[in-house]
Amino acid sequence: MNYDLIISKSVQKQIDKLPNEIVLRIVEKLKVLSTEPRLQGVIKLKGYDNQYRLRVENYRIRYEIDDSNHQIKILQCKHRREVYRDDR
Repeated sequence: MNYDLIISKSVQKQIDKLPNEIVLRIVEKLKVLSTEPRLQGVIKLKGYDNQYRLRVENYRIRYEIDDSNHQIKILQCKHRREVYRDDR
């Protein structure tokens, strides 16, 4: 079963600021993520409900899975030194 990806405008801006080769890799990972939200290598974040992170080189994709609606909401896509600083 495929999951719908929800990418907000703010996350899209984060992705647009990244280098082109990283953007291509992120898009590939997002396509795979939409078919299998809990890929090998995905880590569940401690202290959050249903939040995970996926590594793409030095960049991280933080996302939330809604199994009941088959949706994945992308929360952040930033460099690893910046991704964990926001919203808690």
